[in-house]
Amino acid sequence: MKRARRPSAAARGPRDIALDVLLAVELDDAYANLELSRQLGLQRPDRRDAALATELVFGSLRLRGRYDAVLDACSSRALDDVDPVTLNALRLGVHQLLTLATADYAAVSATVDQVTRRRGAGAGKFTNAVLRAVAADPWPVWRDRLVAGLDPVPRWTVEWSHPAWIIRAFTDALTQQGAETEIERLLERNDEPAPVTLAARPGRITQAALLAATDGAPGDWSPWSVRITGDPGRFADIRSGAAGVQDEGSQLMALAVSRLDTPSGRWLDLCAGPGGKTADLAGLAEAQGANLTAVEQHPHRAELVRQATRGGAPVDVMAGDALSLPLPSASRILLDAPCTGLGAVRRRPELRWRRRPGDLPALRSAQTRLVDRALELLDPGGCLAYVTCSPHVAETSAIIEAALVRHSDVGLVPAPPLLPEVPDTATGPDGRFLQLWPHRHDTDGMFLAVLQRR
Repeated sequence: MKRARRPSAAARGPRDIALDVLLAVELDDAYANLELSRQLGLQRPDRRDAALATELVFGSLRLRGRYDAVLDACSSRALDDVDPVTLNALRLGVHQLLTLATADYAAVSATVDQVTRRRGAGAGKFTNAVLRAVAADPWPVWRDRLVAGLDPVPRWTVEWSHPAWIIRAFTDALTQQGAETEIERLLERNDEPAPVTLAARPGRITQAALLAATDGAPGDWSPWSVRITGDPGRFADIRSGAAGVQDEGSQLMALAVSRLDTPSGRWLDLCAGPGGKTADLAGLAEAQGANLTAVEQHPHRAELVRQATRGGAPVDVMAGDALSLPLPSASRILLDAPCTGLGAVRRRPELRWRRRPGDLPALRSAQTRLVDRALELLDPGGCLAYVTCSPHVAETSAIIEAALVRHSDVGLVPAPPLLPEVPDTATGPDGRFLQLWPHRHDTDGMFLAVLQRR
């Protein structure tokens, strides 16, 4: 493959920044938010260009399935045969044409220029031909043409830009709540930007003080949440660690742990990285006279936990595998288990294209072993809060129901009463599991089950 030419420093406007981020996501498995932040830090564009680069990255990632369907209809080549630079530039061009309503001439010429600089004149001519065909019709016309005669799931893969297997997983999870008809509402919400939400760390700063410092608005559910617009890094409380960027659903998981009815004793955060929930739990544990231990397998993520909790209540951070480390017993354990992350595809849109059904067996194995390990460490009368940022039945209710069969000395505690202020969360057998949804609660799709040792 012909090597892509990197643009000169003078040419690195928002479209080049966006293209570099998309290439890092596709070729290097980078996280879009982290890579975009890195690129913006290097290039330091003005606010308007930074906003455009952000919209181009996240908009084109969210709607990639839709755009690829349009491109496939307009391209003389199979998309698998188009080099990554050209294909990702085309996705950015289609986003400008069909969603941002950029003038046709500006979107086409800017994209052709970008591809020509990086891939040569031939690729530029190909790009020009494809984008002119795309620009011939607006998205509603393309949608009607592409989905005509399709069954619901294939139609939604185009209209709402989700892989079919994820749509089926969401439908299965909604069916557990008798809400399968909400699937299109969920898919539509996932194609919208997630709110920027801050957490006032308990014991460090109050929600009221953070509201005053940021001129933000309170969140819907968490007593610590503040919603803002723009870059959170501009606030001193974020830089000091008194507050953090954290989805409201994650805050609610820490709040639920703080409300568990258990004997006094140590609290344990078993998969702590990067440390957001640990920072919430630190102040909550201290207020209840408990010590908190946080465990993270990867050393660099353990360091992130230390940074997230710096300046707050003391936390014993341990780096290593929770399955083999000598760990103390605990009365409350939070297991925020590794998972597919499908509940966060609104916030991390690259996950919908990166994850595969084949990822599930290894994740389920890890979840099962971690649940067993957590139950080994649980004090009599203690509670394990099993959390995932995925609603997939295979890694939520199925994991817990199997654990109840393996462990006869453990019972299920109803989770929804731990968050009575949040409506419509009950799911699973007899409604004893808790599920948050982007379209219902405007949070990530967090799942919570609570097991208690008798």
